[in-house]
Amino acid sequence: MNWMVAFAVLLCTAVGAGLLWLVRQIGSVHTHLPVTADWIDQLALNRYDAMTRLLDAPDAQFFPAQRGPSRRVARQLRRQRCCVFCQYLRCLQADFRRVTTAIRVLLVQSRYDRPDLARVLVRREVQFAVMMAAIHVRLFLYRWGYGGVDATGLVQAFDSQRLELRALIPAAATLRA
Repeated sequence: MNWMVAFAVLLCTAVGAGLLWLVRQIGSVHTHLPVTADWIDQLALNRYDAMTRLLDAPDAQFFPAQRGPSRRVARQLRRQRCCVFCQYLRCLQADFRRVTTAIRVLLVQSRYDRPDLARVLVRREVQFAVMMAAIHVRLFLYRWGYGGVDATGLVQAFDSQRLELRALIPAAATLRA
């Protein structure tokens, strides 16, 4: 009976920590603007092409199937790939936050009320945060040799946010906040 209580407390703590992390991800904005149309165009998706292929499951299964490498070398390779992937993930998250902040500033400074865009913005932020949490879980499993990590959905979510901002900012406009 005591182990059930301990498990329930541990599970509630983990869920609470996850929810706290999710709220912090949505609410934190530590970005620098000015944002220009050129800056938005520099946020091309090809920056994240390597990220989407770095931890693919077929690639992860190829290395251990070879005769030569030991388990230690395979673990080291997985760990290194996870570190590189995490760096890409931090850059993607920072870019997403910058784009989201720019859209928020545009909403605040706009002469017209855009509740539809505000709803879409919040929904995309929540979706991005949930996808980030799922990626971190998959990354943890990958690090221990289970499966791969597919980040294409996360990159697509960023791209839709970037395209929304690009549509809002005329080519010659500059936004300062």
